[in-house]
Amino acid sequence: MAKRPVFQDVSEASPSAPAPQGGMIDTQPKGARKAIRAWLIVMFVMVAAMIALGGATRLTGSGLSITEWRPVTGALPPSDPAAWQDEFQKYQQTAQFKEVNATMTVDEFKQIYWWEWSHRQLGRAIGLVWALGFFGFLATRRIPTGWTGRLLSLGALGGLQGAIGWWMVHSGLDGSPLLRVASYRLATHLGIAFLILGLIVWFALLLSRPEAQLMRARRAGEGKLFRMSTGLMHLAFLQILIGALVAGIDAGRQYTGWPTMGGEWIPSAIWDASLGWRNFFENPALVQFIHRMAGYLVFIFAVVVWLRSRKSPHPVTRGAFSLMLAMVLLQVALGIANVMHASPLHLALTHQVGAIALLSLIIRARFNACYPYETSVRGTIR
Repeated sequence: MAKRPVFQDVSEASPSAPAPQGGMIDTQPKGARKAIRAWLIVMFVMVAAMIALGGATRLTGSGLSITEWRPVTGALPPSDPAAWQDEFQKYQQTAQFKEVNATMTVDEFKQIYWWEWSHRQLGRAIGLVWALGFFGFLATRRIPTGWTGRLLSLGALGGLQGAIGWWMVHSGLDGSPLLRVASYRLATHLGIAFLILGLIVWFALLLSRPEAQLMRARRAGEGKLFRMSTGLMHLAFLQILIGALVAGIDAGRQYTGWPTMGGEWIPSAIWDASLGWRNFFENPALVQFIHRMAGYLVFIFAVVVWLRSRKSPHPVTRGAFSLMLAMVLLQVALGIANVMHASPLHLALTHQVGAIALLSLIIRARFNACYPYETSVRGTIR
């Protein structure tokens, strides 16, 4: 090997020297992370609107107005008086019409029909947006490594949600004595919707930063705070399901006092022996009592988690948990207002949208506990 002069320019490297290589994570296909995240945000907005519209459909008593499940042809509403009359005659066979709306006219029927039709139409639109996005990214090979199954799961859950929606509606049709859909089926339907929403939030957060940055952040994660926020997330999700049971039997429009129920701390009608285990689904006193107690528990646990988050060395994490606690306080206030005003439509929908915001903020805080932003003497590194 020839000797190199002492003062030779170090830039004159051997042409055969290999170029520096990055780590394995840097060699993986990055995919269209920003584009997929934008697509997920669009779906988040649509699913949130779907949940709110579903709540309005339930509160206006419109859920049984369409008595058939036609995933494709059902997208077209009645187009002439004869078609409207045909739809109305089908509704007239339900117990809800016979017992509650026996004096309803065709024009009044149209009002509840449009609520349910709009709800189903938005569901179709969400399915279309998912399909166009997923298969478009798949065909162009822009899905990052390891993400195909995750994004496909959203579509699978959406398809399951459509089937559960019809299973729910069917509970009040075909000779059923129910005057509304079964509350436990409504809770299942809402639960799947919030599961989809929660996954979208988590996926969008994962895509908000490069994979290498997430791996570095994971090493600085706060395990205890992450586990506590996971427990809070599950408890909030359970409270949402109980809220669906309350809405399913209109329990929120009974016992309008607070903090007592009908002047009692524990209502005397909390257990009906004739109902047995069905008290947990059909007894307004018990269902509302459980919803109230679960609300207090969510509040207390949220405060405990927030106090733990104050020990975090990461400002962004502390801020995320503070915002979460603020939303808990707002949601408690909305719940009390709903009880004291017998759940009018505008307040009930605000409370439901509040549940969307609260669960999303809990997931965001949980994410920051798991993947905190790096912090230095110069501030937070984003």
